[in-house]
Amino acid sequence: MTVRVVVVDDDALVRAGLALMLDGAEDLAVVGEAGDGDQVPALLDAHAADVVLMDVRMPRVNGIAATARVRARLRPPEVIVLTTFDTDENVLRALRAGASGFLLKDSPPERIVDAVRRVAAGDPILSPSITRRLMDRAATDASAYDTARRALAALSPREHEVATAVGEGRTNAEIAASLHVSVATVKANVTRILAKLDVGNRTQVALLMHDAGLC
Repeated sequence: MTVRVVVVDDDALVRAGLALMLDGAEDLAVVGEAGDGDQVPALLDAHAADVVLMDVRMPRVNGIAATARVRARLRPPEVIVLTTFDTDENVLRALRAGASGFLLKDSPPERIVDAVRRVAAGDPILSPSITRRLMDRAATDASAYDTARRALAALSPREHEVATAVGEGRTNAEIAASLHVSVATVKANVTRILAKLDVGNRTQVALLMHDAGLC
């Protein structure tokens, strides 16, 4: 199956480079490009997409607001935010808006291609540096801690195990192997977890787990 990708960046050279690289992979196809976040809704109306590569800093509508709009759509594509520095605090805000992960713009081509494939398959992309910052925030934000703990109380013991593994960044296959169950069973648990926690994707499950100090 071909993964359909939309590239959003205000730098035309960056867009062209990403499009050329992604189109070079047999199983990926760039179906649209945009130079600002305000162009994304119309682009997605015109072209069905599985993954959006979204720049954070754009002049009219930034990547955070654009990500929230994308994820509010019916059957939304996954979003990977692009940033120049992994210390950019906007990355955390974008993840909370529903992005499935982030990439540095200077990541090796194979890393970007692999990230698009993984996110299209339902696996979030969280780097160790972002995970550490989530843990640090969880330790200092009492309000987020209490909110997360209350939400996670709705999960069954097995769902809690799966949510913890999701928070650690494990794939469905890795979770299945560690719990000695099938990948289909893990997927069913993840679906129930998303519904119970009222979140849109696995990354937001991971954020709750980190807010609760459980990962």
